[in-house]
Amino acid sequence: QVQLVESGGGLVQPGGSLRLSCAASRTFFSINAMGWYRQAPGKERELVARLTGGDTTNYADSVKGRFTISRDNAKNTVYLQMNSLKPEDTAVYYCNARIVSGPYDTDYWGQGTQVTVSS
Repeated sequence: QVQLVESGGGLVQPGGSLRLSCAASRTFFSINAMGWYRQAPGKERELVARLTGGDTTNYADSVKGRFTISRDNAKNTVYLQMNSLKPEDTAVYYCNARIVSGPYDTDYWGQGTQVTVSS
């Protein structure tokens, strides 16, 4: 089991920045991947950014160059720095932890934090 607690969402004007945080109840050494997903009204949940154990990152094309995922192993916390925000970034952002055990992947989710980009 992994509990994930997110923080840092809010209302920001276009072009602004926000940093999301996600604190995990387990050390990252026991988690195969940490990521951020988002879901806008009427749309499916989509991957925004992912960080794997080897510090490999991948990003959705729509956020490349604007968003950065990082982690602090000592705090068991992963961050999503979001710059140059656009109205289309408005969504509920969810933190994800994936644990791989043999042939099985188990996903754990945070409660979500709302990000609204609007003037």
